[in-house]
Amino acid sequence: MLSLGCSEHRRYFRHPPSTALVKFPPGPLAVGGEPVEETLSLQLPTGILKIISPTDCTKDRPAAFYPWGGRQALAQAVLVAAYQPFDMEDVAQWSRAEGHARALRTFRDSLPSTPRALT
Repeated sequence: MLSLGCSEHRRYFRHPPSTALVKFPPGPLAVGGEPVEETLSLQLPTGILKIISPTDCTKDRPAAFYPWGGRQALAQAVLVAAYQPFDMEDVAQWSRAEGHARALRTFRDSLPSTPRALT
């Protein structure tokens, strides 16, 4: 990343003039206390991009909202849920296991009337 002209601050990299940050989380990849079992691959003109599933993403974003009340993370989870099929029951089970049943209700109440939930 440094050879591409990015500057590093902790585990985050930024390339001017972009305001976007790139983060390389330490392994193994997990959402809360649960390991990520599956990644998806997107073929881009520049190469293959590995991403987590929409279900894991709807867990990961509330993982930032639940303990700290980060509304931006909640909004991101709601956007994923509105536009991508995801497993709501899996998200609910994970939320309860992480001790965030109350925040799960906030997430559910924030969803559009027709989320793309698979269950």
